[in-house]
Amino acid sequence: MKAQKEVNVLFMRRALELAKRGGKKTHPNPRVGCVLVKDGKIIAKAWHKKFGGPHAEILALKKAGSKAHGATVYVTLEPCVSFPGKKTPSCAEALISSKVKRVFIASKDPNPKISGRGIKLLKKNGVLVQTGLLEQESEKINRGFFWRHLHQRPYVVLKLALSLDGQAFAAGGNSKWITGKPARNFVYGLRTRFDAILVGSETVIKDNPSLTSHGRGKNPLRLVLDTHLKIPRNSKVLTEKAPSLIITASQESFSRETLRVPLKNGKADIRKALQKLAERGIETLLVEGGPRVCASFLKDKLVDEAYLFFAPKFLSATQNPNRTPILEDPQLEKVGKDFLIHGRIRYQDVFRDH
Repeated sequence: MKAQKEVNVLFMRRALELAKRGGKKTHPNPRVGCVLVKDGKIIAKAWHKKFGGPHAEILALKKAGSKAHGATVYVTLEPCVSFPGKKTPSCAEALISSKVKRVFIASKDPNPKISGRGIKLLKKNGVLVQTGLLEQESEKINRGFFWRHLHQRPYVVLKLALSLDGQAFAAGGNSKWITGKPARNFVYGLRTRFDAILVGSETVIKDNPSLTSHGRGKNPLRLVLDTHLKIPRNSKVLTEKAPSLIITASQESFSRETLRVPLKNGKADIRKALQKLAERGIETLLVEGGPRVCASFLKDKLVDEAYLFFAPKFLSATQNPNRTPILEDPQLEKVGKDFLIHGRIRYQDVFRDH
């Protein structure tokens, strides 16, 4: 029994590896992998390659042909069923028609149009079904997809850069280039993994960022939280060649596409904005706003994960983030649940890493 369980885990891990190959091309569909096994050997394998294309199960069954009869199937998400508006064939019905014997499913589909129906249909037609095999791993691959259906909002990741004295801005209000080039390159790459990226109007007014991936990959949808439409019309976020959307509570006309939400405590209602973004198919959101925007998301309990960058410098008493005392050769260690950063202070006119 133990040996067979280990074999089942091995085949499901292979299906999960295949699912990852779909990348962002499957969006807004989930990434799914499928492996067909007979007599202990893989006879076919496939993954969902792009939105609108055949699902993983359909592709694997086509490869297996008549060999699928009596096979065991390992699939990372519950096979779909027919429903109004569905563009692709029902995977559950295809598995039944191919006369497979057993189906191992990593996780149920959170989409209420499908959830449980695929499993029920398989069982009704005599297919043996087992769910929950590497369930957490499956949900992690499609975290945004699950989050959107279960919570009616995107999965939100917060990215914040601070100095060691807890400042996001120099004394003069400048927040550009707090961190070094390697950290910035990391963030550029991070952006390619998200459907959308969000900042507040103050960040746009002070720093005029482009919010693109800087050539690292596909640009996310750029969102500006601008309650009263204050940002300049020539801002990079509006003029550079990448999609953008302004979230506002203002009813004034605007030259670019807007997402209008009601006011809440004098500001654009963030929770309502996230609900509307989810309805548009946005599943993952990177928030790169300043302290006020970040505080608003945290206050409303809308942050699910965070990347915090601490630059080895002190900004409180300087007008320019590139002319500041720095912590030389910083050492990081964990002390209980806290983190200790230690090093010698070096004073300089220019922070040469920039």
